[in-house]
Amino acid sequence: MDFLAGNMGWIEVVCGPMFSGKSEELIRRLRRAMIARKRVQVFKPVIDDRYSKDEIVSHSSQSIPSTVVNDGSEILKLLDWRTQVIGIDEANFMGPGLVEICNQLADSGKRVIVAGLDTDYMGRPFPPIPDLLAMAESITKTLAICMRCGNPAKQTQRLFESADLIVVGDAGMYEARCRACFEAGCSKQEYFPFARPQK
Repeated sequence: MDFLAGNMGWIEVVCGPMFSGKSEELIRRLRRAMIARKRVQVFKPVIDDRYSKDEIVSHSSQSIPSTVVNDGSEILKLLDWRTQVIGIDEANFMGPGLVEICNQLADSGKRVIVAGLDTDYMGRPFPPIPDLLAMAESITKTLAICMRCGNPAKQTQRLFESADLIVVGDAGMYEARCRACFEAGCSKQEYFPFARPQK
């Protein structure tokens, strides 16, 4: 979504479960901004080093260089104020202060594109995404495919025991689930329905 209102800034949020294409959509929008010759800066949390330490990388292997930050407060310190478009990936790891930072950037005329999980492994709203959704001009909810039944999936299922809210992982540690197949917390299903042992 591209607004055409002079120097007006705004916030776009791309949210959904893991494996739903959030980072891919973020990269697509940032590349389009670059094609339009906008000044772009991209940020991601230091905790997310699954594929690269200094790039945002989607599950489909698309990538774009990024600056690594400990939390949202570092974005303002590292921002070149000539920048017109700001991309932020894995916003759910950036802390609650990210909401005010995004508002400040949008108020100063920047286009801010944020991607992140909107619910945690228990199915609860995952801050700061819910507050960003309330502040955003544009919201895109991406859905994955349920790994159990093939229906549209809106939840991220954790497949291992841990009480920690934040555990960075990938396939094998998490999978996408629909409303019916999702189990809050750690999955108790031992087998896929089509892979049960034969008697």
